[in-house]
Amino acid sequence: MARASKVGAEGPMAQAEHSIAEAPMRRGETRSGSNAPGSQLVPEIIFNAVDRSEWIENYIAERSGKLERFAQGITRCHVALKQEQGSHRKGNVYSVTVEVRIPPQHDLAATKQKEIVDMATQLPAVINAAFGAIERQLKRTAALRRNEQKVHAADGQARGIVDKLFAEDGYGFLRTVDDNRQIYFHRNSVLNDDFERIAVGTEVRFSEEEGDEGPQASSLHVVSII
Repeated sequence: MARASKVGAEGPMAQAEHSIAEAPMRRGETRSGSNAPGSQLVPEIIFNAVDRSEWIENYIAERSGKLERFAQGITRCHVALKQEQGSHRKGNVYSVTVEVRIPPQHDLAATKQKEIVDMATQLPAVINAAFGAIERQLKRTAALRRNEQKVHAADGQARGIVDKLFAEDGYGFLRTVDDNRQIYFHRNSVLNDDFERIAVGTEVRFSEEEGDEGPQASSLHVVSII
Protein backbone atom coordinates (compact mmCIF):
# COMPACT_ATOMS: atom_id res chain seq x y z
CA MET A 1 0.00 0.00 0.00
CA ALA A 2 1.29 3.46 -0.84
CA ARG A 3 1.41 6.04 1.88
CA ALA A 4 2.03 9.74 1.74
CA SER A 5 3.79 11.69 4.40
CA LYS A 6 3.42 15.42 4.55
CA VAL A 7 6.62 17.29 5.20
CA GLY A 8 4.92 20.55 5.86
CA ALA A 9 1.73 22.46 5.35
CA GLU A 10 2.31 23.43 1.74
CA GLY A 11 0.51 21.43 -0.92
CA PRO A 12 2.32 19.55 -3.66
CA MET A 13 3.33 21.06 -6.91
CA ALA A 14 0.91 20.27 -9.64
CA GLN A 15 -0.45 22.06 -12.61
CA ALA A 16 -3.76 22.08 -10.83
CA GLU A 17 -4.32 25.16 -8.74
CA HIS A 18 -5.44 23.18 -5.70
CA SER A 19 -3.02 21.90 -3.10
CA ILE A 20 -2.57 18.17 -2.97
CA ALA A 21 -3.12 18.51 0.73
CA GLU A 22 -6.72 19.32 -0.05
CA ALA A 23 -7.19 16.43 -2.47
CA PRO A 24 -8.28 12.96 -1.30
CA MET A 25 -5.52 10.39 -1.08
CA ARG A 26 -5.45 7.56 -3.56
CA ARG A 27 -5.57 3.98 -2.37
CA GLY A 28 -2.12 2.94 -1.24
CA GLU A 29 -0.93 6.51 -0.72
CA THR A 30 0.22 8.33 2.42
CA ARG A 31 1.64 11.78 3.11
CA SER A 32 4.09 13.20 5.64
CA GLY A 33 6.95 15.62 6.08
CA SER A 34 9.17 17.85 8.21
CA ASN A 35 11.80 20.48 7.53
CA ALA A 36 15.51 20.16 8.16
CA PRO A 37 17.03 22.08 11.11
CA GLY A 38 17.73 25.68 10.10
CA SER A 39 15.65 25.42 6.93
CA GLN A 40 12.40 27.27 6.23
CA LEU A 41 11.46 24.95 3.37
CA VAL A 42 9.01 22.24 4.43
CA PRO A 43 8.62 19.56 1.74
CA GLU A 44 5.60 17.36 1.26
CA ILE A 45 6.42 13.70 0.77
CA ILE A 46 4.09 11.26 -0.98
CA PHE A 47 4.60 7.52 -0.48
CA ASN A 48 2.90 5.60 -3.29
CA ALA A 49 3.17 1.82 -2.83
CA VAL A 50 6.22 2.53 -0.67
CA ASP A 51 6.27 1.93 3.08
CA ARG A 52 6.52 5.16 5.02
CA SER A 53 9.84 5.40 6.83
CA GLU A 54 11.29 7.99 9.19
CA TRP A 55 14.77 7.66 7.74
CA ILE A 56 13.42 8.39 4.25
CA GLU A 57 11.59 11.47 5.56
CA ASN A 58 14.68 12.71 7.38
CA TYR A 59 16.91 12.21 4.34
CA ILE A 60 14.49 14.06 2.05
CA ALA A 61 14.16 16.89 4.59
CA GLU A 62 17.96 17.17 4.67
CA ARG A 63 18.24 17.24 0.86
CA SER A 64 15.39 19.70 0.42
CA GLY A 65 16.96 22.05 2.94
CA LYS A 66 20.01 22.34 0.69
CA LEU A 67 17.91 23.59 -2.24
CA GLU A 68 17.78 27.03 -0.65
CA ARG A 69 21.46 27.45 -1.48
CA PHE A 70 20.57 27.48 -5.18
CA ALA A 71 17.43 29.64 -5.21
CA GLN A 72 15.80 32.15 -2.89
CA GLY A 73 12.12 32.12 -2.12
CA ILE A 74 11.25 28.51 -2.97
CA THR A 75 7.56 28.33 -2.10
CA ARG A 76 6.85 24.62 -2.53
CA CYS A 77 8.68 21.32 -2.58
CA HIS A 78 6.87 18.09 -3.41
CA VAL A 79 8.61 14.71 -3.38
CA ALA A 80 6.85 11.55 -4.61
CA LEU A 81 8.25 8.04 -4.08
CA LYS A 82 6.57 5.34 -6.12
CA GLN A 83 6.94 1.63 -6.76
CA GLU A 84 6.45 1.16 -10.49
CA GLN A 85 4.19 -1.59 -11.81
CA GLY A 86 5.50 -4.80 -13.38
CA SER A 87 7.67 -7.74 -12.38
CA HIS A 88 11.45 -7.67 -12.44
CA ARG A 89 14.14 -10.27 -12.18
CA LYS A 90 15.84 -9.10 -9.00
CA GLY A 91 13.95 -6.27 -7.35
CA ASN A 92 11.27 -3.68 -7.91
CA VAL A 93 11.67 -0.44 -9.83
CA TYR A 94 11.18 2.67 -7.72
CA SER A 95 10.91 6.25 -8.94
CA VAL A 96 11.54 9.51 -7.12
CA THR A 97 10.04 12.75 -8.44
CA VAL A 98 11.03 16.13 -7.00
CA GLU A 99 9.01 19.24 -7.89
CA VAL A 100 9.73 22.78 -6.69
CA ARG A 101 8.18 26.17 -7.30
CA ILE A 102 10.10 29.45 -7.36
CA PRO A 103 8.68 32.95 -7.85
CA PRO A 104 6.85 33.96 -9.92
CA GLN A 105 4.95 30.66 -10.20
CA HIS A 106 7.83 28.90 -11.99
CA ASP A 107 7.70 25.10 -11.64
CA LEU A 108 10.62 22.72 -12.03
CA ALA A 109 10.52 18.91 -11.87
CA ALA A 110 12.87 15.93 -12.14
CA THR A 111 12.32 12.16 -11.95
CA LYS A 112 14.84 9.37 -11.44
CA GLN A 113 14.16 5.65 -11.16
CA LYS A 114 16.09 2.43 -10.56
CA GLU A 115 15.57 -1.26 -9.88
CA ILE A 116 16.12 -1.71 -6.15
CA VAL A 117 16.76 -4.82 -4.08
CA ASP A 118 17.82 -3.22 -0.77
CA MET A 119 15.85 -0.04 0.01
CA ALA A 120 18.13 1.12 2.83
CA THR A 121 21.29 1.10 0.72
CA GLN A 122 19.95 1.86 -2.78
CA LEU A 123 17.01 4.26 -2.38
CA PRO A 124 19.10 7.17 -1.02
CA ALA A 125 21.10 7.20 -4.27
CA VAL A 126 17.89 7.58 -6.31
CA ILE A 127 16.65 10.37 -4.03
CA ASN A 128 20.02 12.08 -4.29
CA ALA A 129 20.00 11.82 -8.10
CA ALA A 130 16.54 13.40 -8.32
CA PHE A 131 17.55 16.27 -6.05
CA GLY A 132 20.80 16.68 -7.98
CA ALA A 133 18.81 17.11 -11.20
CA ILE A 134 16.60 19.76 -9.56
CA GLU A 135 19.66 21.59 -8.23
CA ARG A 136 21.10 21.79 -11.74
CA GLN A 137 17.79 23.19 -13.04
CA LEU A 138 17.75 25.78 -10.25
CA LYS A 139 21.31 26.81 -11.11
CA ARG A 140 20.45 27.23 -14.80
CA THR A 141 17.30 29.18 -14.00
CA ALA A 142 19.17 31.48 -11.61
CA ALA A 143 21.88 32.09 -14.23
CA LEU A 144 19.30 32.93 -16.90
CA ARG A 145 17.57 35.36 -14.57
CA ARG A 146 20.85 37.07 -13.68
CA ASN A 147 21.56 37.56 -17.38
CA GLU A 148 18.07 38.97 -17.92
CA GLN A 149 18.57 41.38 -15.04
CA LYS A 150 21.83 42.61 -16.55
CA VAL A 151 20.17 43.23 -19.91
CA HIS A 152 17.27 45.12 -18.40
CA ALA A 153 19.54 47.00 -16.02
CA ALA A 154 21.38 48.28 -19.08
CA ASP A 155 18.01 49.47 -20.41
CA GLY A 156 17.32 51.25 -17.14
CA GLN A 157 14.47 48.87 -16.29
CA ALA A 158 13.86 47.06 -13.03
CA ARG A 159 12.06 43.80 -12.34
CA GLY A 160 9.03 43.42 -10.09
CA ILE A 161 6.11 41.23 -9.10
CA VAL A 162 2.57 42.60 -8.86
CA ASP A 163 1.79 42.57 -5.15
CA LYS A 164 -1.62 44.27 -4.93
CA LEU A 165 -4.16 45.03 -7.63
CA PHE A 166 -7.25 47.25 -7.61
CA ALA A 167 -8.45 46.47 -11.12
CA GLU A 168 -11.73 48.38 -10.95
CA ASP A 169 -9.90 51.53 -9.89
CA GLY A 170 -7.16 51.07 -12.48
CA TYR A 171 -4.08 50.88 -10.28
CA GLY A 172 -1.96 48.57 -8.19
CA PHE A 173 1.34 48.07 -6.41
CA LEU A 174 4.31 45.96 -7.40
CA ARG A 175 7.18 44.73 -5.26
CA THR A 176 10.69 45.14 -6.61
CA VAL A 177 12.71 41.94 -6.88
CA ASP A 178 16.09 43.51 -6.12
CA ASP A 179 15.30 45.45 -2.94
CA ASN A 180 11.74 44.45 -1.97
CA ARG A 181 10.25 47.96 -2.24
CA GLN A 182 6.59 48.62 -2.98
CA ILE A 183 5.98 50.77 -6.09
CA TYR A 184 2.68 52.26 -7.26
CA PHE A 185 1.54 51.85 -10.87
CA HIS A 186 -1.45 53.11 -12.87
CA ARG A 187 -3.11 51.38 -15.81
CA ASN A 188 -1.95 54.23 -18.06
CA SER A 189 1.66 53.21 -17.42
CA VAL A 190 1.10 49.63 -18.64
CA LEU A 191 2.35 49.11 -22.19
CA ASN A 192 0.47 47.30 -24.98
CA ASP A 193 -2.90 47.73 -23.22
CA ASP A 194 -1.97 44.80 -20.98
CA PHE A 195 -3.54 46.08 -17.76
CA GLU A 196 -6.45 43.63 -18.10
CA ARG A 197 -3.98 40.72 -18.24
CA ILE A 198 -2.32 41.63 -14.98
CA ALA A 199 -2.98 39.67 -11.78
CA VAL A 200 -1.31 39.39 -8.40
CA GLY A 201 1.92 37.47 -9.02
CA THR A 202 2.46 38.77 -12.57
CA GLU A 203 6.12 39.47 -13.36
CA VAL A 204 6.80 42.89 -14.90
CA ARG A 205 9.63 45.15 -16.10
CA PHE A 206 9.37 48.86 -15.49
CA SER A 207 11.09 52.20 -15.28
CA GLU A 208 10.85 54.12 -12.03
CA GLU A 209 10.09 57.80 -11.67
CA GLU A 210 9.19 60.14 -8.82
CA GLY A 211 5.48 60.95 -8.56
CA ASP A 212 3.57 63.42 -6.42
CA GLU A 213 3.24 60.89 -3.61
CA GLY A 214 6.48 58.98 -4.02
CA PRO A 215 8.05 56.56 -6.51
CA GLN A 216 5.86 55.10 -9.24
CA ALA A 217 6.32 52.78 -12.20
CA SER A 218 6.25 53.92 -15.81
CA SER A 219 6.65 52.05 -19.09
CA LEU A 220 5.50 48.88 -17.34
CA HIS A 221 5.90 45.77 -19.50
CA VAL A 222 4.26 42.43 -18.65
CA VAL A 223 6.84 39.61 -18.67
CA SER A 224 4.82 36.60 -17.52
CA ILE A 225 1.28 35.82 -16.42
CA ILE A 226 0.62 33.28 -13.65
